[in-house]
Amino acid sequence: MHCGGPPATLRLPNPSATVLELKDVSFTIRQDREEVPLLEGISIRVPTGHFMAIVGPSGCGKTTLLKTIAGLNPESAGALLWDGRNLSAEGDFEPSEIGYVPQFSIAYDQLTVDESVEAATRLRVRTRDTAELDLRIDRVLEETGLSAIGDRQVKVLSGGQKRRLGLAMELVSDPKLLLCDEVTSGLDPRSEREIIHLLHDLSRKDGRIVLVVTHSLAHLELYDSILVLHEGRVAFHGPPEKLTHYFSVHDTEAVYPRLATQASERWHSSWQKHRASYQKMLDHNRASLLASGQLLVPVPARSAPADGELPAGQAEPPPARGAPAPLQLPGFFSQFATLLARRWRIFFRDRGQVFLQLAILLCFPILVTLFSDKASGNIRRFSDTRQTDIAAEIQEQQSVRGDQAKVGAAVSGIIMFQVVLLSLMGSNNSAREIAGERPIYEKEKFGGLRPSAYLASKVAFLAFLVGTQSLWMAFFVNFFGTFRGDFVQHAGYLLLVNAAMTCICLAISALMRTAEQASLLSIYLVGFQLPLSGAVLALPEKIEGFTRPFISAYWAWSGSVEALQTQVHDAVQSVIDTGLSAQSGCLYALGAHIAVALLAAWAGVSRPQWD
Repeated sequence: MHCGGPPATLRLPNPSATVLELKDVSFTIRQDREEVPLLEGISIRVPTGHFMAIVGPSGCGKTTLLKTIAGLNPESAGALLWDGRNLSAEGDFEPSEIGYVPQFSIAYDQLTVDESVEAATRLRVRTRDTAELDLRIDRVLEETGLSAIGDRQVKVLSGGQKRRLGLAMELVSDPKLLLCDEVTSGLDPRSEREIIHLLHDLSRKDGRIVLVVTHSLAHLELYDSILVLHEGRVAFHGPPEKLTHYFSVHDTEAVYPRLATQASERWHSSWQKHRASYQKMLDHNRASLLASGQLLVPVPARSAPADGELPAGQAEPPPARGAPAPLQLPGFFSQFATLLARRWRIFFRDRGQVFLQLAILLCFPILVTLFSDKASGNIRRFSDTRQTDIAAEIQEQQSVRGDQAKVGAAVSGIIMFQVVLLSLMGSNNSAREIAGERPIYEKEKFGGLRPSAYLASKVAFLAFLVGTQSLWMAFFVNFFGTFRGDFVQHAGYLLLVNAAMTCICLAISALMRTAEQASLLSIYLVGFQLPLSGAVLALPEKIEGFTRPFISAYWAWSGSVEALQTQVHDAVQSVIDTGLSAQSGCLYALGAHIAVALLAAWAGVSRPQWD
């Protein structure tokens, strides 16, 4: 594994030595039952300490190429080599070897710059102590020019400052390969220039390769080479000063219109004829940088010159001493603790979310108690002595049944009302929990975050919300309107239905691609709980037998009904039959809902969903 930090021994390597190499790399997708090539026959080699721009018209494959290098797109053909290792056959980059800065922001608005970089460091680098952690954070902030604004929240940063923060969060692991996707898009000219200069300086540090996808053709003179793509093929790769000459244009702004005059096959064919000569120019420029001392590149301690022989009288260089050990990822519990602490910090700084949770916590139980009086009415019993007057007996039966219907319907309705409200709380808890931060999560997973630690942190955070909401609902309603049965069992069912719906919506959030999709599906799911439960209107037996196993509200409602006092239970059963003979089925069903939902959530966070 290759990691950051220069070895103790530095010497000038062969200018043409290659660390990153693509050999006839292609990437195709299947669309309308046809194979559509997005990249075709990409062959380039990039040495250590190289700063390269990838340019071309929109849709030419720039971002696709970057993702293919990163391993996010598996190449359909060809090979990708890194330090002599065939990544196509021997596995992807180690998380500490590569940094990827996407177009979107990879930081939470509620956190400060310091907190964002600290969280990134804790998730990606195992440090010995707090002093080492602070040293790494301070160094990265200094490198990216963010030290002075470390206490500012991300939401108040300018576009250029957010791009610097994105770079800082990648540099915490000292990556030897840094990939940047449109990091200058939407910036003003000054901010764009500052970012390009920063990336240029980073490429000169520790032999780091920096590849930048950009649509802009400004500041090209700062790059060591320019790679021009056209319709997924290489049209040019050479020194920036030769770009206009190769395309026979007067300025760089005319390159894109010039590309449109010919098909990509012709540009690629032309490039193949001139490729060797332009590669010699790149090698010559690199040798000049090395000779002048503008570029110092770390070289393995026992590597020999390119021809395999040492000059006469010169001994083989000694092994490097003091070379840093490969960076290791933090353990599961370290990542879990970092994620959970970050989640609570974000929660308490989101005033809108805190207010919503408090409003739900207070208002929903009050809504239930508004209807509780009807459920507390008396149910008259049948007389112990047999009535001799048939009319009086009929009247007594009607009165008892009337009380049973009135109280039974009210009790059943109150229980179902609590169940549905807690289902709604569960949906609100988790419908957007993963889908709303999917881009950031995917980026952190790319950097070494364990899906198990991520999901565990979500479950721990949501478990507190579920426990607080459910128990408060049970205690509040019981205090202002006594539950006429086993209170502990009823509270347990409320807890389970909230947990089940929270887990189900968490699974939906993990499986959906957008937060809007997850929220909409979760709302529909809660909306169908009441009619499909059979607690209001009995469904046809065929439909009821099919839907009941999947309706969490039914099991919580029917279990609570079975926990009622005998007289009240009989009153509810006189109105509607729960269809149960034992409460154990309710517990098993709700437990199964939670278990299956967590497995689905695990599947959702484990599979890649990188747009």
